[in-house]
Amino acid sequence: MYSKIRAVIFDLDNTLVDFVEAKIKACKAVINRIGCGDANELLNYFLRWRHGFESHENIADYLKDKGVYSDELYKECCEIYDNVKLENITLYPGIKNVLSNLKQRGIKLAVVTDAENGHAISRLQKTDLLKYFDVIVSADMTGKRKPEPDSLLLALKKLGVEAEEAAIVGDSLRRDIEAGKKLGMLTVYAAYGDRNFFERVGCKANFVARSPEDILKVLFFE
Repeated sequence: MYSKIRAVIFDLDNTLVDFVEAKIKACKAVINRIGCGDANELLNYFLRWRHGFESHENIADYLKDKGVYSDELYKECCEIYDNVKLENITLYPGIKNVLSNLKQRGIKLAVVTDAENGHAISRLQKTDLLKYFDVIVSADMTGKRKPEPDSLLLALKKLGVEAEEAAIVGDSLRRDIEAGKKLGMLTVYAAYGDRNFFERVGCKANFVARSPEDILKVLFFE
């Protein structure tokens, strides 16, 4: 075990929960409602990063480009999108065992996510994970998104640990791993959840987790 590690900070989407699959199903539900278009095409609107990966403005753009926009339909599609996405959020197998094991060892746990606080809490409640975490930090609490350090620094402060005493686990080499390394944290790349379609970065993590169980192996040499 890394004797210095007193806390582990987890990313949320595609690290603890399979977010992309839920998002694809939500896009399909929107397409079924409007009766035209393609779910992958709508997904690509979110991937443009013009408004942000979770912004409803992407749905508005899509409806306008398809020539079917109205305020009423837009509102309905946003509700469908949010409801179906949350309904289909699922845990990666083994995540609860990992978190329970860490808690039993006295390790402090936090989530640092670029999702807004309401969405983050809803996802953690839906998957029965909220009880495991001492601290939840979302992007709207700091006004900055990863790889900016603000959210990680706030989590470390709330946990009462130094960066060198914490590990970060995340699926994004750029947003999670690079940010953690710059602060001097131990970094664990959650390769099992990486769905960062267009991410290009040369940063390498200290360890790679091919499955959630690997997180325990690299932290405790099991």
